[in-house]
Amino acid sequence: MLSCFGSSELASCDKVNLHERMIISLQDALKEHFGLESFRYPQEDIIKSILNKQDTLVIMPTGGGKSLCYQLPALLLPGVTLVISPLIALMKDQVDALKGKGIEAEMINSSQSWTQQQEILKSLSGGKLKLLYIAPERFRARSFTDSLRGVDISLVAIDEAHCISQWGHDFRPDYLRLGEALESLGHPLCAAFTATATPEVQKDIRTNLRMKSPGLFVSGFSRPNLTFTIRKPKTKLQKYSRIRKLIDLHKTGIIYCSTRKSVEEVSEWLKEDDQDHVVYHGGLSDTDRSAAQDRFISGETSVAVATNAFGMGIDRSDIRFVCHYEMPGSIEAFYQEAGRAGRDGKPGFCELQFMYADKRIQDFFIEGGNPDASLIKQTYAHLHSEAGNNNEVVMPMDELVYRLGKKTNGMSVSAAIGVLRRMGIIERYDFPGGRVRGTRLLQPDTLPGDLVMDAVALAEKKRRDESKLKKVIQWAYSQNCREQWILRYFGEMNSKPCGRCDACMMAVDSPVRKLDEDESVILKKGLSGVARMSQRHTKHEWIARFGRDRIIKCLMGSKAKAIVQAELDKLPTWGILNAHSADFVSELFDAMAQQGLIETTDGEYPLLQLTEFGSRVMFGETDTELAWPSVIIASTQADGEDDMDYDESLFQELVAKRNQLRRQRGNVPAYTVFPNLVLKKLATLKPTTAEEAMTIKGIGPAKAETILPQFLNIINR
Repeated sequence: MLSCFGSSELASCDKVNLHERMIISLQDALKEHFGLESFRYPQEDIIKSILNKQDTLVIMPTGGGKSLCYQLPALLLPGVTLVISPLIALMKDQVDALKGKGIEAEMINSSQSWTQQQEILKSLSGGKLKLLYIAPERFRARSFTDSLRGVDISLVAIDEAHCISQWGHDFRPDYLRLGEALESLGHPLCAAFTATATPEVQKDIRTNLRMKSPGLFVSGFSRPNLTFTIRKPKTKLQKYSRIRKLIDLHKTGIIYCSTRKSVEEVSEWLKEDDQDHVVYHGGLSDTDRSAAQDRFISGETSVAVATNAFGMGIDRSDIRFVCHYEMPGSIEAFYQEAGRAGRDGKPGFCELQFMYADKRIQDFFIEGGNPDASLIKQTYAHLHSEAGNNNEVVMPMDELVYRLGKKTNGMSVSAAIGVLRRMGIIERYDFPGGRVRGTRLLQPDTLPGDLVMDAVALAEKKRRDESKLKKVIQWAYSQNCREQWILRYFGEMNSKPCGRCDACMMAVDSPVRKLDEDESVILKKGLSGVARMSQRHTKHEWIARFGRDRIIKCLMGSKAKAIVQAELDKLPTWGILNAHSADFVSELFDAMAQQGLIETTDGEYPLLQLTEFGSRVMFGETDTELAWPSVIIASTQADGEDDMDYDESLFQELVAKRNQLRRQRGNVPAYTVFPNLVLKKLATLKPTTAEEAMTIKGIGPAKAETILPQFLNIINR
């Protein structure tokens, strides 16, 4: 068996024998070193690309087995493999696992003493290591790169490679040094790995790493075991109520929050309910963060409430749900974080609690992450004036922010320093004795007024960040398949509806069909409500003035202060749908949006307006089909559906049975079998006999005999 492809062995093989020997050796090495019988697709092709000395870019979903794609080649190539990884915890887990298999692996990062690092570098230069994990910030010091000269480096594997792109969702300036570092090392073979990268980010990775005709492997972004849902709560309390249900249903999961404040808020609620959990955010000490991560990964606790700082390198396969308490800043961020659910291949549930008001948080982050040229120059001016004869200054970030003015966004100052670093004007270094970092002027003769800023590039980055956030909002308001929308965002244009997400389930639950006369009248009332609260430009062109929530309240006859003050209660459409429940009208508006009758604007606030098609339907100039809501009228809701504490897992089983019966009957409307309210009451009361079930309004003798037994079987089981 070949355990290593030495250069002399390879030279003696012709191409056919080399290919055959490579296949045999790969299978044998996989079993010998990792105890696995076969590769996952496309691991084997990726490994062959690397062994054929081709730079390689790999886009593979979280949990797809990226690490094996560079660990196995590391054992088959003659020299050492450097693995660039951004997270110390991830390094430690992988190094410990490799050592447990008898593989010579080490890591170098800021958690080690200088003596420890020197010992590891000595082992490296002595040819005793096969893999060395390195944090990207090591390359801040030219001396570190110099220490690698003369080492037989066969491969440089870069994990989380999307961090190299300024247009990506998790840009890290330290990654920008990697291209230059590779060149200084003679440009060894390079393989880059990431789970999320748009075509634009892929191009950035190739360019910045100076890859030479790289092989590209995109194994697909689809995660068929994940279910995506978007809920639109109106209050924080509704958000928390949903979190409690997710924990009760799925037990193990991560709740992502945008800010430390939100993390602490959710944590306080969980404490009141005696729910064991850990919190994780940048305001905690390194020790506390490490302890929280260890408790969660080990299974000591099964719920984590965290900012997005938590997750990269989280190696726990049984995470059943990921809930975003607030909207993320990009589709990439959501998908990467959601991908931490279901890594064992079993079902995972990913949910976004979408409230448009939360946009202000991301707006703050965008503003903070995109300083203008004036602030960058002011920041440099303060550093320049404080630098001593050694051209160095040690100043806490809070002090620097204070000197720049009370209204200065601290994030903006940090981002300004990042820009100055990338320009080569300054460099940052760790200062002994604390968390304060020092700043060294690299061009001390350059005065603040001499700085030449690329204002166009700064503006373009901000525009792209704003565009990414707008895509999140568009996705949330879309009525199309959640997964298909995401896959198309990443460039998979031939993807199909997943059939699992909330949008797909709504389409199955209420198929598009022709409307009868009464239903057409109700539809036109809804469209008229939108029109009356809009400004008319031409016959079929309307300019939005109000949001969806206020329009629905007006149609329902609300006397809320905002309705009365705007005199919306004087409109002829005020209260014209008050015979129907709020759930019904909300589902009606969902269906109208899905069919293209209404649309949400992309402005500062999401306003609702008629499309030209919707206007023509309202005026009776054309007809439309619609997925008619399954909730009928307000009287069917009188028992307080919103207050029911039903068994959601059982409810989903009953819905699945109803869908099966509907298909058997030629895709008849859902309510002709049982409407949602009846199924929720069945999931609440859990009757075991027909007599008990017939106390529920909507279950008569006929259905009790023909349909009900199949639902009772599920309940009894």
